[in-house]
Parts: sequence; C-alpha cells; structure tokens
Amino acid sequence: MPRPRKDLPVLAQVAHYLSLATILPACVFVGWLIGYGLDRWLGTTFLQIVFLIIGVVAGFVSLIRDLLRDTQE
Repeated sequence: MPRPRKDLPVLAQVAHYLSLATILPACVFVGWLIGYGLDRWLGTTFLQIVFLIIGVVAGFVSLIRDLLRDTQE
C-alpha cells in the first residue's frame, strides 16, 4: 500500500483514493456496456465478453499506473 501523500490536504487524499477505488469497476462497466451495445447492433453474442475482458485489463493497467505514480512521488 502506498504511503499517504503529506503535501495534500486530507480531503484531497480521500478523493484521490476514492477515485482509485472506482477506476476498476468503471472500466469494467464501460467495457461491458460497449460490448453489449455492439452485440445488440451487430446481432452477435460474443462481443460482451471480449469488451468485458478489455475493460478489466484497462482498469488494472490504469490502477497500476496510478499506484506506481503515487509510490514514486
């Protein structure tokens, strides 16, 4: 777990860590939503799963980048 940043006020730290907690679910939901929309539009059934996996990967990449940026500061 990264150390809290001392240069930011407490509310800014809370907001930053709450945004970290919402990155992964938001990416997963957006990926699923895009896949669902494309499946409905194109009449397929597999794009939901594909874009769900892409959303999970994108969420983890974004989360790891943010956490690594926090540890370097």
